[in-house]
Amino acid sequence: QVQLVESGGGLVQPGGSLRLSCAASGSIFSINTMGWYRRAPGKQRELVATIGSGGRSNYADSVKGRFTISRDDAKKTVYLQMNSLKPEDTAVYYCNVVAYVLGLRYDYWGQGTQVTVSS
Repeated sequence: QVQLVESGGGLVQPGGSLRLSCAASGSIFSINTMGWYRRAPGKQRELVATIGSGGRSNYADSVKGRFTISRDDAKKTVYLQMNSLKPEDTAVYYCNVVAYVLGLRYDYWGQGTQVTVSS
């Protein structure tokens, strides 16, 4: 069974920083894309950032220049460094891992971690 365990959320003042981590455990192989999504109150889930197996990253326009995604394949872990946080970044953040087995795609999701940006 595959589990994604997130950590690093919390309360931070505007302009502050947080670093989210998401570690995958269990029988998960052939990890392809790893990423972060978020859902703010009253809004739909949206992509924040993804990173492919070759290291190519993709960001939502709203976080470009402020957030940095990275991964450690040996640890099966993906990180999200969030700087210059704004109140509108307040949301539950979910990590996502995509793996392919025998050509079939498998999506795994973390349980979510709350990020609150407020003074």
